[in-house]
Amino acid sequence: MQTPPLDERAVTALVTAATAAPSLHNAQPWHFRWHSTGRILELRADLGRAMPRTDPDHRALHLGCGAALFNLRVAAAHRGLDTHSRLLPDPSDPYLLAAVRIGETGPLDREASALFPAIERRHTSRHPFADRPIPANVEKTLRDAAAQEGAQLLFPRAWHLEALLDHVRDAEGRDTLEPERLDDIQRWTHRGLLAGDGIPEQAFGPRMRSGRAPVRDFAGRRHVTGRPAAAFETTPNLALLGTGHDHPADWLRAGQALERVLLLATRYGLATGLSSHALEERDLRELARDPASAMGFVHMVLRLGYGTPGTKSPRRPVTEVLDLL
Repeated sequence: MQTPPLDERAVTALVTAATAAPSLHNAQPWHFRWHSTGRILELRADLGRAMPRTDPDHRALHLGCGAALFNLRVAAAHRGLDTHSRLLPDPSDPYLLAAVRIGETGPLDREASALFPAIERRHTSRHPFADRPIPANVEKTLRDAAAQEGAQLLFPRAWHLEALLDHVRDAEGRDTLEPERLDDIQRWTHRGLLAGDGIPEQAFGPRMRSGRAPVRDFAGRRHVTGRPAAAFETTPNLALLGTGHDHPADWLRAGQALERVLLLATRYGLATGLSSHALEERDLRELARDPASAMGFVHMVLRLGYGTPGTKSPRRPVTEVLDLL
């Protein structure tokens, strides 16, 4: 049977879903190229959106692009399309991160397709969550979701949670002592209303009046008109996402695992947030892992809970991130 063609509208819809993925400071460091002849969609790193101080090795860039790749897979499954992804397919071109062959319609991947509505609903929340634990069966389901993508999700024990919160405070203190570390944040926050990227002030969430949730205050010392203060949770539900190795392909797998976990958590009615603050310095990143676990390298701290789902951040027009060849 002849494979049905994918028209420009269908490819655009797939990439639109892909670009709803989270990325560090919402920099959206991805670019796509569609080759209609081979039905190949390339995912490339946009180095113009890299962060030399915060992310010098491009680890976070790969995580964001991996999350976009997973959204692409979900959107294709929602349309009944099969996909086959090759990570880093060309050793001579390290910023060609993935080549995705979009095949003919076939048996529906119901598990991936079921996550499609969550793509639009998932937003990073910087609001207070309830001091309420996540049920053990939900934690297990989220751990299994990460494992499906070749990653690990660990819910830290009490002593480890306290250590993580200490690492976040350490990172905040370094920001104060080393103002140049804030260059990337200043570039990607306080954007104008018409900006298609970055974190707008309306997505900052309230100031923390009390509590210990690891929520980065992007306002810093700047006054944001009308921004309230609020009490955050004292015992936040955190999870660590990691892999056994620490190479670009592992980062891409971790990004796909991250988005699978976030979308599934959204389906379960959880609000989600991300905290990379304590992972932006090599020494703190090494301290973040649990030495008793098999997790080799931590890539992201997730904050999960019951509360306000967060504010939608802007996205660039698809015409800026997709080339139709």
